[in-house]
Amino acid sequence: MEIQQEEIGRKGKFFAVHAGVEEAVMTYVYAGNNIIIDHTEVHDIFKGQGIGYKLVDAAVKFARENNIKIKPLCPFANAVFKKKAQEYADVLF
Repeated sequence: MEIQQEEIGRKGKFFAVHAGVEEAVMTYVYAGNNIIIDHTEVHDIFKGQGIGYKLVDAAVKFARENNIKIKPLCPFANAVFKKKAQEYADVLF
C-alpha cells in the first residue's frame, strides 16, 4: 500500500492505493496557510487495517514539513487527533 497526495487549487487529498485500487481517501481544504481535514473514507473491505490512521499520519507529516497547522473537522480525523493529542499537538490548529 502506498499513500499518495494530490492537490488541485486550494483543495487536496491523501489516498491509499494498493495494486491500482484506491483503498481510502482523506480530503482537505486550505484555510489561509492551514488545512482543514473535512472527510475521511475507507472502503468497507479495507476497514480495520489502520489505513485511516496512516492517512492522518501523512497529513501530519505534510503539515510539519510545510510549517502549517491542521484543523480536523472530520469526525474520524478529530478522534485520531484526540487519541494522539500529545504527538500531534504541534500541528493542531
